Amino acid sequence: MSTDAPAPDFGPDSGPDSGPDSAGLMRRIDTTKAHPARVYDVFLGGTDNFPADREAAAMALAANPRGHLDVRHNRDFVRRAVTELTTRAGIRQFLDVGAGLPTRQNVHQIVQDIAPESRIVYVDHDPVVLVHAQALLTSSADGRTDYVEADLRDPAKILLEARRTLDLDKPVALVLAAVLHFIEDDEAYDIVRNLLDALPSGSHLVLSHLSEDMNPVAINKVAETFRERGFSFVLRSRAGIERFLAENGLEQLDPGIVPAHHWRPDDAADAAEAPETAPSAEHLAGLDAIGRTRYMSIGEATDDDINVYVTVARKR
Repeated sequence: MSTDAPAPDFGPDSGPDSGPDSAGLMRRIDTTKAHPARVYDVFLGGTDNFPADREAAAMALAANPRGHLDVRHNRDFVRRAVTELTTRAGIRQFLDVGAGLPTRQNVHQIVQDIAPESRIVYVDHDPVVLVHAQALLTSSADGRTDYVEADLRDPAKILLEARRTLDLDKPVALVLAAVLHFIEDDEAYDIVRNLLDALPSGSHLVLSHLSEDMNPVAINKVAETFRERGFSFVLRSRAGIERFLAENGLEQLDPGIVPAHHWRPDDAADAAEAPETAPSAEHLAGLDAIGRTRYMSIGEATDDDINVYVTVARKR
């Protein structure tokens, strides 16, 4: 994304209020520092990122040349999880915290395709994400999609703003995908507890988290590249991830806490993420290492590639 790219035209129907001041938001963006949401966007083949983000992504990929598989399998886990909760658990409300930049297969697109009346609230604090929130706010006619500018560290604000769209007296799926590893230990557990305490019985937690349990050498090299750029980066063990569930009385859905590619695989990952047109050999030859990963099959991932634990759990 270039700094002189035109900001979206937020019209009066973009949200519950008159819409964000996109010019003001653009002035708040620090293009000299990498941001997790924009680095994630790089790995997903997005364009809403800056040189600092691409540099951070390139350093992470150099540290772990198979690291793109973590990103894309995390994304595909979210697709499978919200599909399962919509079709089998009857969930019609989703609170996606740390949603990141719009891309294909956003949560609202997945669930409203199944149940058009569903309501989704996205939460993020990066101004770039808010500038592009107009894309997120395109809901089905029967449902509603909203965006909240808030930091994960402020659950009170998240819940207050989410009530504009969600009925917190009815079950909600709280989505915390690849975001808690940016929060230090004690604070992270308090945040999750505060969010879940506000949700009723029958709500669910969709959780994914980087860990060093599976392949410590590769993922610790990646973690160090992010820490060098000033990010908090906590690689929790399986026991540390299970603590998020146990402390909140959550019941794990089968198969429990597992590496991302083992959670109810459906072999639809590549079909869901496939580019609209296949690249030519000349096009591929002109891409850098990150650009080429966009066209690689994630079905080739093995246990030696994945460093993300995932789980879905129900509040009793």
